[in-house]
Amino acid sequence: MKLLLIISAVFEAAVGASLLILPSFTASTLLGAALDTPAGLVTGRIAGAALIGLAVASWSARDGERLGPARGVIIAMLFYNFAAVAVLVWAGIRLELRSPMIWPTIVLHLALGGWCLVSLRSSQRRSIGG
Repeated sequence: MKLLLIISAVFEAAVGASLLILPSFTASTLLGAALDTPAGLVTGRIAGAALIGLAVASWSARDGERLGPARGVIIAMLFYNFAAVAVLVWAGIRLELRSPMIWPTIVLHLALGGWCLVSLRSSQRRSIGG
């Protein structure tokens, strides 16, 4: 199982990074169709962030119970939420996408990412202290 998780993490991270950096090229290469609209680019990048989150979860789980499965998932969600914030801010400012939901969604992802961070820090303090 450890090898499966490592290989999954590596492949998901590679495709996720490619989607984050070059979403249109990656979609065109994998699917034969480009993401040629601003919304398509944002969707591709959000998918890339989600794949990297999955890679982080797989990588964290490779050692079984040593880190604890919940901690790995929270680390993955921390990455995903802050990556989603970065992509959505870029979409709102640079691509000038205008949706009444874009900024509330950014705030929601910031809050969830912050909650992940607080959770990780408090669990780290608990494990050190006792």
